[in-house]
Parts: sequence; C-alpha cells; structure tokens
Amino acid sequence: MNICNLENDTRKFVENKGSFHVLEYEKDCSVSMMNAQVEYFMGQMSVRRRQLVIEINNNHSAMIQAGAMQWIGGNVNVTTGVKGVGDFFGKMMKGAVTGEAAIKPLYTGDGLLVLEPTYKHIILVDMADWSTGITVEDGMFYACSGTINTNVVSRKNLSSAALGGEGLFNLSLSGSGVAALESNVPYEELIEVELQNDTLKIDGNLAVCWSSNLDFTVERTTKTLIGSAASGEGLVNVYRGTGRVLMSPVAPTDSFFSAANTMNANPNNNR
Repeated sequence: MNICNLENDTRKFVENKGSFHVLEYEKDCSVSMMNAQVEYFMGQMSVRRRQLVIEINNNHSAMIQAGAMQWIGGNVNVTTGVKGVGDFFGKMMKGAVTGEAAIKPLYTGDGLLVLEPTYKHIILVDMADWSTGITVEDGMFYACSGTINTNVVSRKNLSSAALGGEGLFNLSLSGSGVAALESNVPYEELIEVELQNDTLKIDGNLAVCWSSNLDFTVERTTKTLIGSAASGEGLVNVYRGTGRVLMSPVAPTDSFFSAANTMNANPNNNR
C-alpha cells in the first residue's frame, strides 16, 4: 500500500517519536462560508486539528482509547484483551474511576493506524525519560505503544480527594515505548518541575503527568480547616519525593474545545 499525500501543503508532521507521528492541519480548507472567518482566526492562534498517525509492524503495536480510530491501512488486527465476563467488568470499573475508556484496543500487524482529529494538543512522551513510569491526569490518555503497561493507582488519602472534587484514582503507565496524551495546552507552555526529596503543591488539576514514584495526596493548605478557609485556597494536590511533574500554568476549559468540535462537526469529522 502506498499512501501518497498524507502530508501536503495544508497538513504537516510536527512531531515524531518512534512509530508515533503528530499530523497538524496548518490550513483547514474544509470550511463553509458560514464559519470561514472563525476558522481563519482559530488557525492564526494555533487552534488547529491534529491527528495521531501510528506505524504498526512486527516491532511496533499500539493501544488506543476506545473509539479513537479513524482509519487503518494494511493488514492490522485488533484485540480487546478481554478474557471473560469477570475481566470485562473489572476493566469497566477501572475505566469508571479513571475517566478513561474501559477497554483500550490493541492494534498489531503491519500497516498504518490513524486516529480521529482533535483540537487538543497531542503530547508525545518517551517512557525512556521516565524510569519510574508516569501517572496521568484523568481523561488525558490518548494512545501508547503496545509494550507499555497500564495500571490504576489510588491516592493515599481518598477522603480528602473526594472533598476536593478530584478523582480518587489515576492511570499509571510503565514500560518502554511512547505514550500520547491529549492536553489543553501545547507542550511549550508546560512547566517541568524536578523534585529532589521535595514537595510541590498545586491548586487544581493543572498537572498533566508526574513520576509514578511520587507520593500523591490531596491536603489542606494550612493545618486547620479555618486557616484553609481564610487563605481562600482550601484543598491542594500535593506531590512529594524525588521525581518530575509536568504542569500547565493555564487550563482552558473543556467546554471551549467541545464548542469548537461541535461548530466544525460534519460526517467526516471530529470526535
């Protein structure tokens, strides 16, 4: 199979890691006269469609979010990894607590796998740079190499997490390969914090991912409830130990991206 114009004058590969490639639409020509002006200014501010393109071969398989596949070229097979009814319900429970899809299909064989377009930024993470593995914020997992293991981890103080409105569990990735995360902001805007037996406190779910060996809790900003209320901060996410945290200084709301996807929806388009 020969795919002739996956990359052309309107779309370019902007990042490549291993068998993972990010295709960005620099100019969106599939617009109507009703939304052409909005699309133009969106493009000027880098609000563009992006797709994840994954090469599948004997050395590279891929696991993705359920429903994220757009098209497949070549002899590529799909398996769900579900071993029975009990395993299915177990995966459903894990999906429910992490905000991720319950089943993550595994693609093997020889060909090309292209995922649905998204207006979010696709961040490629080389697991070799995270020796202890990474834990990701709820709902940010997009895809990963088939050689990466996924697991659900809980926060140490579940009651505080619940009171703080944060999720009680997160998805942890370990092993070798590449992981793709969907982020509200580009990689260039992320702040990387390296902890050496230290503490990082963040107000809200601004962390994109962090070293899995870090102790992750939800705590009050001060020792007393009255003090926390007086400070105006309340509960914060706390990361302790030695490791790294990728943090976003700004967090555009999901409703913005949902509105953009809705506005540009058509039979051939986005999720």
